[in-house]
Amino acid sequence: MKNTLSAAVLLIGNELLSGSIEDKNLAHIAKTLEVRGIRVRETRIVPDIESEIVDAVNHLRNKYDYLFTTGGIGPTHDDITSDSIAAAFGVSNVIQQDVFDGINTYLSSKGVEFTPAAQRMAYAPQGAEIIYSDQSIVPGYRIDNVFVMAGVPRIMRLMLSGIIAHLKTGLSIQNAAIHANVGENEIAAALETIQHQHPDIDIGSYPQDKDSTISDYRVVFVVKGTDTDEIEQTCTEILKACMDGGHEAIRA
Repeated sequence: MKNTLSAAVLLIGNELLSGSIEDKNLAHIAKTLEVRGIRVRETRIVPDIESEIVDAVNHLRNKYDYLFTTGGIGPTHDDITSDSIAAAFGVSNVIQQDVFDGINTYLSSKGVEFTPAAQRMAYAPQGAEIIYSDQSIVPGYRIDNVFVMAGVPRIMRLMLSGIIAHLKTGLSIQNAAIHANVGENEIAAALETIQHQHPDIDIGSYPQDKDSTISDYRVVFVVKGTDTDEIEQTCTEILKACMDGGHEAIRA
C-alpha cells in the first residue's frame, strides 16, 4: 500500500500463551495506527524469557518502521521487558529519576509504601525517551523506533494516546465494506482479477457464521487503501461481480 509506514506489535507474557489472559490490545493498536497511515504488518507473542524477547525485538525493529510492545513493565518478578529491551540495544536498564519521583509522590499521597517492587516500574533502558500521558502515573517510553507499553488494556490505551504525537504518519488508510450472499468459491476468480487490477488496494474476504454479529450476509469484503477514488472503483467492481453472478450484495 503506497505512502504508508509499517509496524509490528510484540505481545509479551506467559499468560497470553497459556490462554489465561485474552489479548485486547492488538486490535486497538492496529486501528489507532491505521488511521494515521501506519500499517501493522506482523505480530508476535513471546513468553517472559529474556532471550526470546531480545531476539524478537531485534528482528522486528530492523524489519519495520515501528515496533510496539505490550506487557512486562510492572512490579512483579516476571516483568522483564525493560531488562530485555535494554539487552536488545546493548545498554543498561536504569532508574529514570523523574518517573521514580512521580510514582513515589503518587503512592505517598495514597499512603502506600514505595516498595522495591514498585520501584521496578521506574526503570527503562539508558537513553530511552519517557513518554507521559494523561491519567497514567507510569509512563511508556521510546528507544529508537521501539515503543514500550503496559499490558493492562486501560493503561496501554493511555500510554498509546501519549505516544501518537511522537509518530511520523503516512496517508490515512480508508476502509469500505461490501456484504454479499455469495460463496467464496463462486467469487474467487473475479476477486483475484479485481485485486490484480488494483495492486495498491487490499481486498479481504471474510465468511460469516450464521450467528455473526457483523453481518447477516454470507461474506463480508473489506476494501482498504489510501486513494478514496480507487477504493470506490474497487467496491463498484466487486458489487458488479457479485450481482452479475446473480448474488445479492450491498455496500455497507
